[in-house]
Amino acid sequence: MKNSIQNIKENYKLLLGVFFLGLVFGWLFFHSSAEASHSVSEIESHERHNHESSDPTTWTCSMHPQIKQDKPGLCPICAMDLIPLTKVSSVDEDIDPNEIMMSESAAKLAEIQTSTVAKGRAKKLIYLQGKVEIDERNIAELTARFGGRIEKLFINFTGQNVKKGEKLATIYSPELVTAQRELLEAVAYKESRPSLYNAARGKLKLWDLNEEQIDAIEGSAEPQLYFDILSPITGTVSMRHVAIGDYVKEGKPLFQVVDLSKLWVMFDAYESDLPWIKLDDKISFTVQSLPGKKFTAKVSYIDPFINGKTRITKVRVEIPNAELSLKPEMFTSGLVESKIAENTSLILIPKSAILWTGKRAVVYVKVPNRKSPSFRYREIVLGAEAGAFYVLTEGLELGEEIATNGVFKIDAAAQLQGLPSMMNPDGGRVSTGHNHGGETMSEAEMAQMEKPNESKQIFEVPQAFKEQVSQSILTYLKMKDAFVKAEEKQVTEEAGKILSDLNKVNMELLKGEAHNVWMKLLDPLKNDLNGIIEMDGIEMKRSHFSDFSNTLTEVIDAFSLKMESPLYLEYCPMAFNDQGAFWISAEKEIRNPYFGDKMLKCGEVKRELK
Repeated sequence: MKNSIQNIKENYKLLLGVFFLGLVFGWLFFHSSAEASHSVSEIESHERHNHESSDPTTWTCSMHPQIKQDKPGLCPICAMDLIPLTKVSSVDEDIDPNEIMMSESAAKLAEIQTSTVAKGRAKKLIYLQGKVEIDERNIAELTARFGGRIEKLFINFTGQNVKKGEKLATIYSPELVTAQRELLEAVAYKESRPSLYNAARGKLKLWDLNEEQIDAIEGSAEPQLYFDILSPITGTVSMRHVAIGDYVKEGKPLFQVVDLSKLWVMFDAYESDLPWIKLDDKISFTVQSLPGKKFTAKVSYIDPFINGKTRITKVRVEIPNAELSLKPEMFTSGLVESKIAENTSLILIPKSAILWTGKRAVVYVKVPNRKSPSFRYREIVLGAEAGAFYVLTEGLELGEEIATNGVFKIDAAAQLQGLPSMMNPDGGRVSTGHNHGGETMSEAEMAQMEKPNESKQIFEVPQAFKEQVSQSILTYLKMKDAFVKAEEKQVTEEAGKILSDLNKVNMELLKGEAHNVWMKLLDPLKNDLNGIIEMDGIEMKRSHFSDFSNTLTEVIDAFSLKMESPLYLEYCPMAFNDQGAFWISAEKEIRNPYFGDKMLKCGEVKRELK
């Protein structure tokens, strides 16, 4: 019995020991596990924090700045590619607060390209329209030097060619008969009274008789009753004012004879062309009636005055015309390949680098010695246009690097960050509005674009003029479709065709105020077409397309142009950073030329053009 009790006590002690050891090991195991779990959680959190902080770039939409994402993609509103909005790195302590900083990947996605400011030779092709005219120095106007009656006419029609000294008409003049008698009487006193004799001869000279004719009178015993009127030059009779039997008084016009062996070609030059046209510049031109034949001449005269209504001046060249193939009043199309400062080099800025606000020209200068691409807003002053370049007047130094592609995206990033930008040079957020190619369109202008043409001034013009301009509209529609497809090469080709069509429009068909309005609209039309042709990149071409569409709409309204099918004025409110842009279409279905496939259906029909 005693042994049994002893065994029970020993077993009880053993169980207590095992239980106690279990508690100790359990505490050790779960405590270390909790610490390990806590440690792992902290490490994961720290690594996740470091991972999230490794790329601080925020991606936003240039048209909807309220959209912000931590990775690239498409805007959920307009489906445009998001652009990077990067905070300034704290590594560079001398960062200008107005710098636009971009990561290398962001600059690559934005297709940013730069070029170094350098000197070059300025060149420009200038297209001029002109007309063949008579050389004013080769016009002979024959008037009656004495009264009388036309007895004979040797010139039967206008346009007849004559030689110098050839008879034009025969006239009987009592006054001339009396003057001849005076000369015959004075011949007898030639030696004794030479002054009387010389006065009699001088009187006949004043009546346009030459020495041979006067000598013939002296040699005859009786005065001549009929006197011949001779041509003073070789040329073509351009006017005949008399007929057989007409009585004429002293001073009355008889004939006009012009020498067409040398002619003038008078070209119309706009104010913007004048810096590039100098005396002795070569102009090559063609005329419609002589296809395939090219003429070349030098500038001999530049009119010192500008027409106050048409805003053009005359540039003259002289051309030989021995075969009389050129006719006065023929229309010509000329081309000047101008070179200014031929012996010096000028600083040239690519047009693609320039942003226009209507009042300012802006570029973005790359800041040197930065680890990431950084740009700074800079206003510049430009000189003459030189093809795909502008001559720089001031604002940049040789060797500086400027953005030449992706400039709009840099400017959009500056606007989103409230930095100095094209539309807000003082910085701060830019309120959105409507735009038609760089300069903000006011609400009044916007409303005017949307008005039907009944509320605007309409001019009655010849049908021939309407047909000529309508050809340009047809080509415009093809150019618009090329913008939709983003086919840059075709856009350039169609713009060249439109420019050719406009150059063929006969401006002489318009009279009065209609002519003035057309000339006022023609200049911006051609300038924007040249911009589309010369600009590199579809986005730069689209900015000129917007301006061209606005001006073409004014043309359609002003001259009531109609096509076989109706035309529609359509509008995208999201083009050019929510500033909006118009275009003309032959169908109501929206096919956006400013975004193409990215936002093909963005837009609305504002009105029918009719």
